[in-house]
Amino acid sequence: MADRTEADCRTRQPLGSLVTYSAAYTLVPTYECFNRCQYCNFRVEPGADRWLGLAEATVKLRSLTNPLRDCYKPQSGQFPIAPTSPPSSGPIEILILSGEVHPRSPRRSAWIRRIESLCRLALLEGFLPHANVGPLDREEMAYLKTVNVSMGLMIEQVSPALAQTVHRHAPSKDPSRRLAQLAQAGELQIPFTTGLLIGIGETEADRLDSLRAIGQAHRQYGHIQEVIVQPHSPGRDQVWEGEACSAALLLETVAIARELLPPEIAIQVPPNLLKTAELLQRAIELGASDLGGICPIDEVNPTYEHPSLAQLTDWVAAAGGQLRPRLPIYPAFDDWLSDPMRSLVQSWRDFLGSSPDSRDSLGRFDPKPGPTMQKLISRP
Repeated sequence: MADRTEADCRTRQPLGSLVTYSAAYTLVPTYECFNRCQYCNFRVEPGADRWLGLAEATVKLRSLTNPLRDCYKPQSGQFPIAPTSPPSSGPIEILILSGEVHPRSPRRSAWIRRIESLCRLALLEGFLPHANVGPLDREEMAYLKTVNVSMGLMIEQVSPALAQTVHRHAPSKDPSRRLAQLAQAGELQIPFTTGLLIGIGETEADRLDSLRAIGQAHRQYGHIQEVIVQPHSPGRDQVWEGEACSAALLLETVAIARELLPPEIAIQVPPNLLKTAELLQRAIELGASDLGGICPIDEVNPTYEHPSLAQLTDWVAAAGGQLRPRLPIYPAFDDWLSDPMRSLVQSWRDFLGSSPDSRDSLGRFDPKPGPTMQKLISRP
């Protein structure tokens, strides 16, 4: 089955096809998490971490190269004029990645407000926030939708059997709850990223069931942008002694994901976990078309550094592709945003559009929020 699928995918992935990535920077509101996934290299015990404050976050964001801040020179009362060349570096996406505060914790509402404030701050600094903070109830998700251009949550696997092994002490990894999140995001019209974590003890049938469940949710709501195929990669802090996901399993899953999922969903692979040019090139040949957020540090897998953009450009070119930046929201979903956020996103697209090699389908680049955006995202 794998050989047939790989051959089919090779014929569908033309030479010269675009491979995208999101230039990103991660803010972590807190590492504390009530789940204890046995493969986790991220969490600390609840109450054992100091939450990221807004003043500290402001310093972090203002230390970043901001193509809008650096390239635009607004005049009083006028909308900024785009420069003649696109930015060479600097993040666009601010990934808000958090450990989870228990739904019944008295600190839950303060945690949600802190996440909202960090997303709002990212908007004020001219960046595009994407929150991935675990399962949310409908009110929480709707609240965060107002300050995010997209959001995400890994399904990982839909198999309930993992609740007896690596998810034994991770109640929010309940498959039914995670699948409900996909539906809830669709109902709220939130552009969404999800994915599989493979090599954690699941079976081939589990992987197929997980992909089919994602595909079904997208066919109902049309809201999924990317599906990540993330290989288990052992880190220094995890409890589980499972081996790393094999290259063969990764490639097979990429090929099958491309076969099963609707063509408008991008298949994403994390290049720092693939580790070699050859493996990345093979994944691209089999249908992977996105490399996800390229950040200074992979907070979930801190043992594994990202290759440089120059390296990735060369690796993608060797597979017959062209590496291009994208925004954390795809153009098909822009109409789901409020007017001020949509304006901000369009400005980013216009900015990136100053490059002759850009494509509308990638999402292009944007300036500091104008008066309307300031009014929406500034508190009274």
